[in-house]
Amino acid sequence: MSLFIHKIKELVFTEKKPISFYAGKEMANISTLKDAWLFIEEDKISDFGSMNHIPEAYKNASKKIDASDRMVFPSYCDSHTHLVFPESREIEYVDKIKGLSYEEIAKRGGGILNSAKKMTAITEHQLFEDAMIRLKEIIHYGTGAVEIKSGYGLDTENELKMLRVIKRLNDESPLTIKATFLGAHAIPLEYKSKPSEYVDLVINEMIPQVAAEDLADYIDVFCDKGFFTPEDTDRILNAGMKYGLRAKIHANELDYSGGIQVGVKYNALSVDHLEYTGDAEIEALKNTETMPTILPGAAFFLNMPYAPVRKMIDAGLPVALASDFNPGSSPSGNMQLIQAMGSILYKMTPEEGLYATTINTAYAMGIEETHGSIAKGKQANLFITKKIPCIEYMAYSYGDNKVDVVILNGKIIA
Repeated sequence: MSLFIHKIKELVFTEKKPISFYAGKEMANISTLKDAWLFIEEDKISDFGSMNHIPEAYKNASKKIDASDRMVFPSYCDSHTHLVFPESREIEYVDKIKGLSYEEIAKRGGGILNSAKKMTAITEHQLFEDAMIRLKEIIHYGTGAVEIKSGYGLDTENELKMLRVIKRLNDESPLTIKATFLGAHAIPLEYKSKPSEYVDLVINEMIPQVAAEDLADYIDVFCDKGFFTPEDTDRILNAGMKYGLRAKIHANELDYSGGIQVGVKYNALSVDHLEYTGDAEIEALKNTETMPTILPGAAFFLNMPYAPVRKMIDAGLPVALASDFNPGSSPSGNMQLIQAMGSILYKMTPEEGLYATTINTAYAMGIEETHGSIAKGKQANLFITKKIPCIEYMAYSYGDNKVDVVILNGKIIA
């Protein structure tokens, strides 16, 4: 099947020679093509160009879309979510409103532990059905690729259950999905006085079984105050590496935890959250292959300090933005909103926000060679907007859905 999109007002983020990610000053300007066309063959972007010159063969495409007054963007890539979960946690939200902190709720068995308790009661089928509804929602907001973590099982049986659901979602959804094993998301109550024994369980039982069933692409640890120490994290990542699981880390959300430095040590694909990032952490990230990933939804929802994104970009670092879609601290997978938060909360320009939610997040998922920009040979994952005036409008108008048509794997999805 072929698809010809023509009369595009502006084709956004085109690359003639794709690169893996954009950093520092490179994020200031983005390449676009006005009055453009795009040709898709099967599931790949075949070609694009100006309406002044259209190869005759493309006019005979099996399907055509007139995109007059509308723009075409590459689909968002959301590199950090927890969207497979048993139930929402709005009661804890009320506790937050009344003044309880994230750490206080966690200490009394709420937060992650609350979801873990409910995970034992839900069937694998119901978990899949609920997650599929969420996936369909984020597709309509323009997301074309998503990373999903386990971490609400906290025992071998339920961690494997979550990962099997993620694998099935990947098989049955048009989205590109990456799975991350996050058995070290929190310390279960029965291990509170002996956390090293839980680390042993993750290393000696969970990781080998996850690897044996080929259920995960990456391994993650919540390395932060009140959760896992840098020493715990080091042990877990080292064990995961032996099974071919590259690291992705929750780090420095609650304090200067040392998580960023451990992530760099293990060549983590990304270190995520980063509310507490100082000069030492920025220096550690320079000239590495680790993508600093900010989660605006969580910081906003929890009323936490905002990561020093402006300082990071000015220091020459790349930055990615992801949703952290989860039931407790970021109950939204709307990447349009995340891009807007990049500008509203972190003073990122709309161009920087676009890089941060497309190619840089694609890199943080390990799919930058096939996703994240408009380039020949890349996966045809993109969306056509409604009538909007300019690129800046995507970050400016944060309350509405600006997506009109979704195309994933070369097919019109919505």
